[in-house]
Amino acid sequence: MSKSNIDEINRNIYNIKNKDEYEYKIKKGLTPEIIKEISKQKNDPEWMKEFRLKALEVYNKLELPTWGPDLSELNMNEIATYVRPKTKLNNSWEDVPEDIKNTFDKLGIPEAEKQSLAGVGAQYDSEVVYHSMKQELIKQGVIYTDMETAINEYPELVKNHFMKCVPVNDHKFVALHGAVWSGGSFVYVPKGVKVDIPLQSYFRLNSPESGQFEHTLIIVDEGASLHFIEGCSAPKYNKVNLHAGCVELYVKDNAYLRYSTIENWSKNMLNLNTKKAIVGKNAKMEWVSGSFGSKISMLYPMSILNGEGSKTEFTGISFAGGGQNLDNGFKVIHNNKNTSSVINAKSISKNGGKCTYRSLVRINENAKNSKSSVSCESLMLDDISISDTIPTNDIRTDEVEFSHEAKIGKISDKTIFYLMSRGLSEEDAKSMIVRGFAEPIAKELPIEYAVEMNNLINLELEGAIG
Repeated sequence: MSKSNIDEINRNIYNIKNKDEYEYKIKKGLTPEIIKEISKQKNDPEWMKEFRLKALEVYNKLELPTWGPDLSELNMNEIATYVRPKTKLNNSWEDVPEDIKNTFDKLGIPEAEKQSLAGVGAQYDSEVVYHSMKQELIKQGVIYTDMETAINEYPELVKNHFMKCVPVNDHKFVALHGAVWSGGSFVYVPKGVKVDIPLQSYFRLNSPESGQFEHTLIIVDEGASLHFIEGCSAPKYNKVNLHAGCVELYVKDNAYLRYSTIENWSKNMLNLNTKKAIVGKNAKMEWVSGSFGSKISMLYPMSILNGEGSKTEFTGISFAGGGQNLDNGFKVIHNNKNTSSVINAKSISKNGGKCTYRSLVRINENAKNSKSSVSCESLMLDDISISDTIPTNDIRTDEVEFSHEAKIGKISDKTIFYLMSRGLSEEDAKSMIVRGFAEPIAKELPIEYAVEMNNLINLELEGAIG
């Protein structure tokens, strides 16, 4: 079997593989000619083509990060950065090609839309293949569409916000994203509009030796509110796949945004995603994050509290099995007085997996009377797994309330023994402890996503995720 062939390991529904069929696949590598061809294929406006080429220049100047997991196996000459599936953007599931539709059916996306979502976007490889939103939201002026449509239909709104929250020189993989981005979601919630039912985007990578670089841009205007859910998965292949998406969130004065995500990439994926939010006066930004799968993850969502009285909360969990190195965390910058942040991070490692919690809390001089609370807990299920906590706390004023608590420990033999004495098997006892550890995260998710997270935990415990 050649290394580009599909590895036939069975890993439940997430490992569904379709034939690697596509309408167009860019040649592997990263050159100005390839960037121009991506821009041509996507019918970019001239400003976007120029943006991509400048981003490539920045990418070539920046070095790989040296402080986290080893990324030396990533070779961009082996990655195709744009794959267009054999379909257009559809507004009906019935019009989506059968093989793609069956994949999303098995992942439960159409059913979730019927039961509990106000709108859905579904991306397959490099393009959004399905998008819809309830009529009542359209009547309220809510915009929810794919990024390509947004660039053409709302050019000024996009141009004024695109990669302004996450600047292209932020780090090497943001620059890469700026050069090759494709697909993703655009959301605008007008002033005062409350979106009571969540919107969701789901990203599915199918093509081997390729990357996914979706761009999500959400603007919640003054006094408005939204819950946005993001899911992602990919089947396992024998060679590296790359995910370097970008999420930019603008939470205007007195607005509210909750951004929930469950990332379940396969364990040949390098997940180098970047997510940031700019939060206005008396506004609130909530993050709920579940990180499963991927060989390497480097993911540190960030809230920039610019407005007086702005708030952010982060609730996240990571689960690393054998061969995984999940380097995750959270960053917050307090730029104004009376701001607050609450960070609650948990990690689980087994079979030699490595979890690292890496964080930054910066409270600047003018952020007087601000509050920040950080709690990170790590649970190791055996003697060969690794867990590290690397916090950076940069407090530049005395007029603050700040607390940091970290707990790292092995699963308790005494607790296991007690549960086994009550009639549970050793595996069931471990399962119960892990689910209890993760429960504070699960309860922050909508019920069907909490169920998915618990299923992923069970599959990890069984070693069934590739």
